[in-house]
Amino acid sequence: MPKTIIAEGKTTTEAISNGLKELNVSKDMVDVKIIEEHEKRSFFSILAPRVVKVELTLKENREEKPYKEKEHIQLSEEELNGAKIKIENFLNQFVSNFESLEYSVQTNLEDSLVKVEINGDSSKKLIGYRGEILNSLQNILSAVANRNSNKRIRVILDISNYREKREKALEELADKVSKTVIRTGKSITLEPMMAYERKIIHNRLQSNNKVNTHSIGEEPYRKVVISKNK
Repeated sequence: MPKTIIAEGKTTTEAISNGLKELNVSKDMVDVKIIEEHEKRSFFSILAPRVVKVELTLKENREEKPYKEKEHIQLSEEELNGAKIKIENFLNQFVSNFESLEYSVQTNLEDSLVKVEINGDSSKKLIGYRGEILNSLQNILSAVANRNSNKRIRVILDISNYREKREKALEELADKVSKTVIRTGKSITLEPMMAYERKIIHNRLQSNNKVNTHSIGEEPYRKVVISKNK
């Protein structure tokens, strides 16, 4: 059954807002029904506050949409090499701003994809909390590679093998949390994650018939909820 709560407020807007905060979702993810709108009267005061009650029901089928790789046009070796040169030139200028940063860059070309790997102990400074700097830098490199290009060139950046380590950590988290959910019967909401990270959680637990997963909230604060199957 879809989750339903009752929320109160001085106005309809306030009541709905309070309910959305409790559910930790956006308005488009619920059905709203006004169930009570009256004046509360105090024995000691005739100036009683107005109270509005609303019923919020989570809409069904709010699970994360299956991740689909976009189709990319086959690129020539010349186009890929051009993108590679752009990326390397940009990185050399970018990292030159950090005097103490020692690093090595390796680029590999695959179809319409340019893989960039940055290694070195001090290069870890470019990862950031939960990979925030890494992902921002990847977006910048993608923009650089596609500058003055009529075709879409994909760029994937990894620093000190962070992505593989992060994937393993998320899979371990999914396993650990699912065991807790099965044992307690209580749903657990994970911290906000990027789309590809949520995909790792969904995929890891897809074959576990004792739990189910869905996502709530809006980017960039969208979260995975793991709950027990009934």
